[in-house]
Amino acid sequence: MGSDEDARWLEWVAKQFESIAGEDKEIDLHEFKTALKVKESFFAERFFSLFDADRSGSISLEELLKALDLLIHGTETDKLRFLFQVYDVDGSGSIDPDELKTVLKSCLQESAISLPEEKLDDLTLVLFESADKDNSGSITFEELKAELENFPEVMENLTISAANWLKPPDVDQKKPQTHRYLTRTYWQNNSRKLLFLCVYALLNLLLFVGAVLYHSYGGGWFMLAKGCGQCLNFNCTFVMVLMLRRCLTWIRATWVVRLLPLDQNILLHQIVGYAILFFTVVHTAAHVVNFARMSASSEFSLWEYLLTTRPGVGWVKGTASLTGVILQLLIFLMVICSSTFVRRSGHFEVFYWTHLSYIWVWILLIIHCANFWKWFVVPGLVFLLEKIVGNAVSRMGGLYIVEVNLLPSKVTHLVIRRPQFFQFKPGDYIYINIPKIAKYEWHPFTISSAPEQPDTLWLHVRSMGQWTNRLYEYFRQTESQDLHPKNLTTSLKRHRQQEKKDDMFNSSDANRAVASNKDDSIELTLFRQNGSESGAGAASESGSQDPPTQPPDEPGPAERGEVVQLREMSAKFSENHRFCNIKCYVDGPYGTPTRQIFASEHAVLIGAGIGITPFASILQSIMYRYRMRKHHCPSCNYSWCENIKDSDMKLRKVDFIWINRDQKAFEWFVSLLTKLELDQADEEPEGRFLEMHMYMTSALSKNDMKAIGLQMALDLLAKKEKKDSITGLRTRTQPGRPQWEKVFQKLSQENKGKVHVFYCGAPSLAKAIKAQCENFGFNFYKENF
Repeated sequence: MGSDEDARWLEWVAKQFESIAGEDKEIDLHEFKTALKVKESFFAERFFSLFDADRSGSISLEELLKALDLLIHGTETDKLRFLFQVYDVDGSGSIDPDELKTVLKSCLQESAISLPEEKLDDLTLVLFESADKDNSGSITFEELKAELENFPEVMENLTISAANWLKPPDVDQKKPQTHRYLTRTYWQNNSRKLLFLCVYALLNLLLFVGAVLYHSYGGGWFMLAKGCGQCLNFNCTFVMVLMLRRCLTWIRATWVVRLLPLDQNILLHQIVGYAILFFTVVHTAAHVVNFARMSASSEFSLWEYLLTTRPGVGWVKGTASLTGVILQLLIFLMVICSSTFVRRSGHFEVFYWTHLSYIWVWILLIIHCANFWKWFVVPGLVFLLEKIVGNAVSRMGGLYIVEVNLLPSKVTHLVIRRPQFFQFKPGDYIYINIPKIAKYEWHPFTISSAPEQPDTLWLHVRSMGQWTNRLYEYFRQTESQDLHPKNLTTSLKRHRQQEKKDDMFNSSDANRAVASNKDDSIELTLFRQNGSESGAGAASESGSQDPPTQPPDEPGPAERGEVVQLREMSAKFSENHRFCNIKCYVDGPYGTPTRQIFASEHAVLIGAGIGITPFASILQSIMYRYRMRKHHCPSCNYSWCENIKDSDMKLRKVDFIWINRDQKAFEWFVSLLTKLELDQADEEPEGRFLEMHMYMTSALSKNDMKAIGLQMALDLLAKKEKKDSITGLRTRTQPGRPQWEKVFQKLSQENKGKVHVFYCGAPSLAKAIKAQCENFGFNFYKENF
């Protein structure tokens, strides 16, 4: 820092110190812990001990400034010496295994990582053995320094994030920068959307001017009202066209997708909705002013013009004013309740039910305006046809939820028996109705299974609103029932039947659920039935109200021992898993931007949290096609993959990035990701076709003093065991958030073709990723429905 920054920093530290210190102008241990806001008191106590140079039991401003000056302005050696002193708990001048274990345990707690005691011992030993070069049984400062030199990313920026409260806030440096909306890259990447919006705005302008000129005889306010009214005729119809999901899904498969921004139909629907609100307000205000002028020279008052039919305004018995007032209220209600705050704050039902007011809006518009039906008739018939077809398809055949898994972070994994006629593409979504949860509500969810999986559909539902919470609680409560012997018999028979069948998809992992007990190393595998065998028989016995079609067979003598063993192992498994037979209805599938993945050369899939669900389907489908191209030499066991571009898949490289807040969330799809890694066990001549990158945001970064030892140990153990200690995958889980500029820089250097980035997750992160994509010239697609 320069002299000005130093002065500012000193002033800031003094101010923060005064706000924390007591009347004695010193900070004691309790005040220090409160200020640092650390999860584990170990580091607060160690930092406090090292800051307290005179061992008085409190820290003065002078002591604090001296310690922080070392951490912020000190040399690498100074910072490493401080780190060594933190690890050297007893002050002996060396670090023994017990001290290292204590530090690593605290590191785990600071990073919100939960590992068994045996794994903690493994981490301690692997780091200790690597650092203890002379096998003396302790680690000296020089040995720790030598070990850290093997991790240059740690040495690059060694910080102590626990002292962020003492760092001055960054001052925005006003640099002359071109706004992103004015850059050439932005216009290139958004050319279709911008061209569409220009045409849309021009069309509205032409309609407005034409209506104004046509009604020039009525005065200025009357002309303004008629101009906005003509724009409303168009927009109130066009807003419906943008939500013709079946038509848009069909158009996505044609060349039209190259011209129109079909992937942003939701955004355009919202823009048109706000345009309707604007034109409605201006239209109403202009009529009110015009009625006020007319009432001055008429026998009717202003209120009679607005709230009665006596003046005879309108083509249906003078109801134009009354229907206009009601339309104004309904449109305001729909716009407010469709805001992001309402939809994302656990009140999706408010948005859902108020948005159904569009039916009344169209009816009132036909009554309100004499010409609206001319705009509405064709799109309205198409919309009605879509609804009829959707309702007919959703009611055809019997769809049943045949299996449920309750996953961490209140995620419900639904397995639905797939109808034979149901065809979909990777990344598509459906609307599902479960009468036992809510009889009339339909909710959209992405299909997380692959199209090549023939007998079932997967949905992963995160509990974020009223309906999704009711769904989770429904299955959580029903799973408290005991597992009966007949259920176990059925599960055992299903197990044996499945072993005799050739798996048609993803070997065995795609059609089984595995629950492992790490403490006693017991692994239980329960197989789902294929086809019709996964239906009512076993499901009804597990607590469904639908009776079984026939009583299950009793186990034979040779099976009874296995049944007992299965019952014992199933105790924990059944807590979060059950077979069932619950009626549901499905409307769809509907297409999304992710359909373009297979037309890309280099696809980057970014999922944040439960945003992985569309990519779970896509990754399975990609790897299925990848395996179809893979060849094995029978004589030398060498394997390779043909690098062929065809109409079905032009992909040369896929990078999958999954960002989770905590460790538990990785359990949602860890078995699937493990299988994908096994598919690529052999090295390819041109490198891996699929690369996975895992990030855990609650974990402290590698250059944080409270996490350095842990991240070093995790790296060393991952190299030794060839798997990550957090997820069990071969891919190492990275702590903190991705540095997008570095990530995209690396992707651009791979030269695998045009990079297309597909994202599903929080909107706030989408903005940051989209900005980086524009900087690097990548195409960006956001999953929306």
